[in-house]
Amino acid sequence: MTDPTYVREQYATEAGLAARKAVYTEVTGPDPREIVFDAVAAVAPRSMLEVGCGEGELAERILRELDADLVAIDQSERMVELTRARGVDARVADVRELPFEDEAFDVAVAAWVLFHVRELDRAVDELARVLRPGGRLVAVTNASDHLREVWHVAGLDRPFSDLSFRAETGADVLHRRFADVETHDATGTVTFRDAEQIRSYLRSSARLADGADRVPELTEPLVATRRPFVFVAEK
Repeated sequence: MTDPTYVREQYATEAGLAARKAVYTEVTGPDPREIVFDAVAAVAPRSMLEVGCGEGELAERILRELDADLVAIDQSERMVELTRARGVDARVADVRELPFEDEAFDVAVAAWVLFHVRELDRAVDELARVLRPGGRLVAVTNASDHLREVWHVAGLDRPFSDLSFRAETGADVLHRRFADVETHDATGTVTFRDAEQIRSYLRSSARLADGADRVPELTEPLVATRRPFVFVAEK
């Protein structure tokens, strides 16, 4: 998950990301995206940074609903292109070496991105550096048992258990640079209606694709446990 070549290949186009997002249509439980938005809106930021912006949905919403200046970055040129098409100031950059001055932002968001960073402490140092005193970092990741029912039917051995930034470790990682860290559990379920939906999800990721051919036809929908967590850290 932290191999730079793997990450670049996974996000060179929007196809894999779109396939993974597509399965989250029939869900229960808290929406982590709403937790993130509320955590940002609560402090009424004047300036904001999003790292790993993906296709730019969150950045676009913040610009539309909040009175804040926002810069979004991503390592993928394609993700930056898609985000710019939404009217967002998006740039190609690396969270480990942010091209911004010290204390430039009130809020930073890193949603499902820090587990892709090989030098995690360096990335967290950079995020703390560009936040003003009292600034807020909102970071999202998954627990190691996220979608455990899917891994069972695909014969995969807990592929998220080795994430460098996961629900079980995130607070400790952030406490190294942030004074206060709140943890918000957004556990719920996601329903897969047929085997092909599961296979499509697995094929969207090179590290999961081997499991796709092992998924049997379903006799009933598979309800899997989704385990996203949101961390709100104060500098």
